Amino acid sequence: MTTVTQRVNALNWPTLHAETDAAGCAQSEQILTAEECGQIADMYEEVELFRSTVDMARHRFGSGQYRYFDYPLPEVVAELRAAFYPKLLPVARDWAVKLRQPSPWPDTLDEWLDMCHDAGQKRATPILLSYRANDWNALHRDLYGDLVFPLQVVIGLDRPGVDHEGGEFMLVEQRPRAQSRGTVTTLRQGHALIFTTRDRPVRSTRGWSTGPVRHGVSTIRRGTRRTLGLVLHDAE
Repeated sequence: MTTVTQRVNALNWPTLHAETDAAGCAQSEQILTAEECGQIADMYEEVELFRSTVDMARHRFGSGQYRYFDYPLPEVVAELRAAFYPKLLPVARDWAVKLRQPSPWPDTLDEWLDMCHDAGQKRATPILLSYRANDWNALHRDLYGDLVFPLQVVIGLDRPGVDHEGGEFMLVEQRPRAQSRGTVTTLRQGHALIFTTRDRPVRSTRGWSTGPVRHGVSTIRRGTRRTLGLVLHDAE
């Protein structure tokens, strides 16, 4: 069997880059088997792997629960994070040029995380999210400090239409001097969805403008929906 890194490397990256540029998100082909998805989902009960648990209703984030992994990360989580970073780096740098913003990201994830840690952002940010019937996630942006990577990844661990109904991934982009645009994606098991962390460049009459982007999850109507979230910068 190929490694996780080999599977990520083998994705159609020109197409994924183009779709991300056009819509702020793009879903890959399958990179994890059903068995691998089950193994990651089962980690949710291994509380020693996590640094904190967040009840979304308590914080008015929606309804459901998620847990932040602690360092050292499980091997498969660390490998996925390291594999996606260099593939998304060209998009991050291109967006920075278009928006005339700094482009601080080095060539490897290890170097980038060292920069985050030197800046006081030392807490791991990969998460496991768990939703059940009637749970949902409010539209939001994931901002954990001054050093931010503009793209992140979420991987579906359950089967839509089988393990759960509803729970579509929602992306809402605020367009300059226009009404917002929404994108809804059904996240398939073992597939990765690349999406905007905070904002992205959008064409305007003056060239390129910053388009704020929020993401969330629609109401789960039945069953259980679990996902692995890979934020590519660490938290304060």
